[in-house]
Order: sequence, then structure tokens, then C-alpha cells
Amino acid sequence: MSQIDNSNLEVATFGAGCFWCIEAAFDQLEGVSKVQSGYAGGHQENPTYKEVCTGETGHAEVIQVYFDPKVISYQKLLDAFWVIHDPTQLNRQGNDVGTQYRSEIFYHNEAQKELAEKAIVAESASGKYDKDIVTKISALDDNFYPAEDYHTDYYELNKTQPYCSAVVAPKLQKFYKVFQADLKPEFQ
Repeated sequence: MSQIDNSNLEVATFGAGCFWCIEAAFDQLEGVSKVQSGYAGGHQENPTYKEVCTGETGHAEVIQVYFDPKVISYQKLLDAFWVIHDPTQLNRQGNDVGTQYRSEIFYHNEAQKELAEKAIVAESASGKYDKDIVTKISALDDNFYPAEDYHTDYYELNKTQPYCSAVVAPKLQKFYKVFQADLKPEFQ
């Protein structure tokens, strides 16, 4: 197990559908110190979950990933982003429909922006998808609002809840097949 250097953490922000799904996956990656569910990309300050669910705030459900780049690269996080959702679905993931479920990479600096742009080109050329990738790339611009506390570790605390067992669990199974070697020891 690699030791995470909390003084050297970087932050990545991704929107890939329901944040319960993506938080559960990213939180298990070696080198990730913390995953915070929240909202980004909208026009309303301090939105609530109920407000974001209306689709009227402009926000996407997102996660912020605090990671040690000496242990896990931003590129590896981008790889996980592509696996945990379908980037060809516009404003939805499965039965979750609305702009709040859009596929979006929010970059924190020019290096992340460049890697995200290259990743979209590579994924588009990969032949994995029957449709075009609709993932947006946007500057975060300090436009992140943490979600309410009950969203934290939602899957871990609610595995038997119908949405978790029907939607989150199958996504995690797919994720495990690809990232088994990159998981924290307690998840292997």
C-alpha cells in the first residue's frame, strides 16, 4: 500500500451521473484521500439537492476527488471517469434524466484541461462507443458546493437500498473488473 501525502494532494472534479455511483467508485482507488459529493457548473449559489434535482439551477451532480499524484495520476482518474458512466448519453445516465446528470469534466488548471481534451479525442477514436461522446470540459472557477452530509458515503451506508443495489452495484462490478489492481487493499 502506498502512503498518501496529504500535503501534496491535488483536486479533480467530475460529473458523470448520480454522484452516489461515482463517489463509491473513486473512493476505492489507491491514492485517493477523499471524495466529496457536490454541485458545480450552475448559476445558483449554495444550491440544495432538491433544487438541483429540478434542473433549474444549472448545476451538475459532481464529485471532487482529493488525490496524491505520486500514487495515482490525473490520467488514471480520467480512465476511471470513462469506465464508471456512459459519456455518450446527453443529460442523463440510464434512468436518471436531466442536466444535473450530464457528463462533464471540470478542470482546475491548464494541465488538467489539456489532459481532458486529449482524453476525449482518444476515447472518441477508441471504437468503444456507437455514438459521439457528449462530455463537456469546463473550468471550475470556484463554482463547487458540497452536497448535504447524508450524501457522503451513501452507497457504503445504503447498499441494500433499491437504487444502490439496482444501479450503483452493477456499475461498481464493471469498475472492479477494470481497476482491480488500482483499488485500495480493503476493496480488493
